[in-house]
Amino acid sequence: MHGHESHEHDHGSHHHGHVAVLPRETEGLPEAGKTELIELADGDELKLEIVPVKKKIGDATVRMLAYNGSVPGPTLKVPQRATIAIPVTNHGDIEATVHWHGLRLENRYDGTHDTQAPVPVGESFTYQVHVPDPGAFWYHPHIREDYGQELGLYGNILVTPSEADYWPPANRELLVTLDDILIEEGQIAAFRESETTHVAMGRFGNVMLVAGEADLSLDARRGEVVRFYFTNTANTRVFNVTLPGAQMKLVGADAGHYEREELVEEVLLAPSERVVVDVLLSDPGELELEHRTPERAYRLATINVSDDLPEQSFADQFGQLRTNRDMAEQRERIEPYLTTPPAKTLSFVAEMDMGVPEGVEVVYICPMHPEVVSAEPGSCPKCGMKLLAQAAEETTYVCPMHPEVTSDKPDRCPKCGMKLLPKSMVAAGAGHGHEHHLGHGHHGDEHEGHGHGHHGNEHERHEGHEGGDGHGHHGEHGNHGHGHDQHGESEHGHDTAQGIEWEDDMVEVNRMTTPANMRWKLVDQETGAENAQIDWTFHVGDQVKLRLVNEMDSDHPMPHPFHVHGAGRFLILARDDVVEPNLVWKDTVLVRTGETVDILLDVTNPGRWMAHCHIAEHHESGMMFSFNVEQ
Repeated sequence: MHGHESHEHDHGSHHHGHVAVLPRETEGLPEAGKTELIELADGDELKLEIVPVKKKIGDATVRMLAYNGSVPGPTLKVPQRATIAIPVTNHGDIEATVHWHGLRLENRYDGTHDTQAPVPVGESFTYQVHVPDPGAFWYHPHIREDYGQELGLYGNILVTPSEADYWPPANRELLVTLDDILIEEGQIAAFRESETTHVAMGRFGNVMLVAGEADLSLDARRGEVVRFYFTNTANTRVFNVTLPGAQMKLVGADAGHYEREELVEEVLLAPSERVVVDVLLSDPGELELEHRTPERAYRLATINVSDDLPEQSFADQFGQLRTNRDMAEQRERIEPYLTTPPAKTLSFVAEMDMGVPEGVEVVYICPMHPEVVSAEPGSCPKCGMKLLAQAAEETTYVCPMHPEVTSDKPDRCPKCGMKLLPKSMVAAGAGHGHEHHLGHGHHGDEHEGHGHGHHGNEHERHEGHEGGDGHGHHGEHGNHGHGHDQHGESEHGHDTAQGIEWEDDMVEVNRMTTPANMRWKLVDQETGAENAQIDWTFHVGDQVKLRLVNEMDSDHPMPHPFHVHGAGRFLILARDDVVEPNLVWKDTVLVRTGETVDILLDVTNPGRWMAHCHIAEHHESGMMFSFNVEQ
């Protein structure tokens, strides 16, 4: 390991003096248990406890936090329009709230700083959780979300529809969380007590955790129709889910069913989004559920399909692509809003200040494209990112994995093929255990993601943005954009395929970014107000057209999943002026790099509600605001 192994062990405090980190020890902790499915009726109560557990992930045994001792926490199955009581006791490491994501419940139970005092360690708070809409919802922390979610604090709520045929018939339903976790030297990469790190890109993981497992295996029967409810609980990773060898039908998303069911090859989920797909497993054998990016495939789960037939076959009904009248009626209702100007326009912008070396000649370099070097400050012509200053004489390029390999050009390492990075960047990150990505397997094997435990080695990540062209089919159903090929790089001058950052392509710089040197902003275009200064008031019954503009003129253009709390739910009207072809009720929308998205918020609940980017590190660095809804 090139003699750096000990770097993480002094709690990641290197060039900051001694930085306090949140606990990582596992001694004496109970093993994480299996996720329970708990059926609840209107008026029932379920106690939730936040507790530390230890869990084996690959070869590592790590400290995690769990609701009721499991990761994910219990799945609550509740009938539509019920209200249940959930007393939550906090035995975790820091104060807590629980946010009931996507639920239009009473404002004082929304689980944010705005609506309640945080629950100190050792204390309890009882939530009255109302579930007005059918579909898959989820619960998670809203204080240091970057920490709690990464450590396992998430669980699903399945709301069963009042209408018997709301969903097409299926043999059974599976709720599957999609996550990734960053493991370094046998531990979850350290979190600082005082501030969030990885603020630029968000904290990408190097192990996939699917339904809480690093190597999930599912069993099914030939001819079954299985309904999958997928929830993306990752801090920042966008998942593109595909199941080669089976037919997949898109039936629903965040808060209900689509206007029209359609057969799809893949579905895209940004952090916090849900997608509901029915899968027809026609043939026996072993299938692999995959996360596919333009560069590579990661195995998410293995599905073993036996030769046994189910008691009842729904194969014929599977082939019928229904149109849902309630959503077709919404199509008529929104028609006038397609041409009206937006009531509010929000810009998504980054400001980065990584400092300038003093007393030396300086050059400016793109951390994502180190071959881009300029004598003047500016932005990268390839990705639009702000160029970072560094001392000119230090522009020696080095392989982070083989530090003996150096060059005066940003070539690739002859030993491992990794892109060489400016030496100052590698040195700055060295104190933060950059060498952990050595621990997992071989670079360059096309299906390396299938080896489990070395998913997404960070050294692979430096390649994610090259040759992103030609992948217009990705995201065809991606984020249900249904064939929006215009998200490729040529349109926005950004070489990330479809305006999505699939991997962390600037590992060392990302690790060093905190709210002190990286500021993510939502800006109200009308007033210039930013983040918490934004002051909006709406009324119950309002239909508010919001325009979301992801600015390319930003120090670090990247996609953002925009989430609106339970003031209402919204419909996507258009993306880049292309009318949304298939409507579904949403609470989160991915706004890709350089994209403009129009949404129509149906305001139904009074109170003070949050809206924010659901990349946990962006949210923690201030990319959020609250608005008021009056009766």
